Amino acid sequence: MIRVDSGDPKRISQGDIYKNIEHIEYVVEQEGIFEISKIIFPYILVLTQDCDLAQDHMYRTEDKKTRDKILISVLVAPIYNAEQVFEGTHLNSPSLGLSMEPINKKKSPGKSLMQNERPRYHYIEFPTEVSIVPSIIDFKHYFSVSTKYLESIREIQFVCRISELYREDISQRFASFLSRIGLP
Repeated sequence: MIRVDSGDPKRISQGDIYKNIEHIEYVVEQEGIFEISKIIFPYILVLTQDCDLAQDHMYRTEDKKTRDKILISVLVAPIYNAEQVFEGTHLNSPSLGLSMEPINKKKSPGKSLMQNERPRYHYIEFPTEVSIVPSIIDFKHYFSVSTKYLESIREIQFVCRISELYREDISQRFASFLSRIGLP
């Protein structure tokens, strides 16, 4: 089980969890009519390094001569309901309609996932004071979110922050997954 803390409520931090985050999948314009495809993720975790987020906050809020530390966006990963991941239904929303491969949690693939031995996934159980069911981060589904967007919704959609030791573990695992050598 991970630990959570409240952290600095004034700024975005690594390990922050937000709820109901909108992600624009695509925008298409045809003859003056715009089609916008939006995915709403129930929960996301901020992956961007905390030192970069701290500098971004300082450069946005203090009178600095340059703005070279300001971030345009923040790297995040969706947090999926673990049971739905095991069933392969976590991306079966009306907007996505994707059926994924089920994972048997009682046999090797599921057990190794729950023990964080599968590089693509990170399994999380939250303390009772956080009303999130056991969940899985899928490192293959990372995306970026506007820093201004996260700041604008922070007061309403911030859920909690994973404590430093646990967010460092997740960060290391994410970096390791991204730096793997892809084989055919």
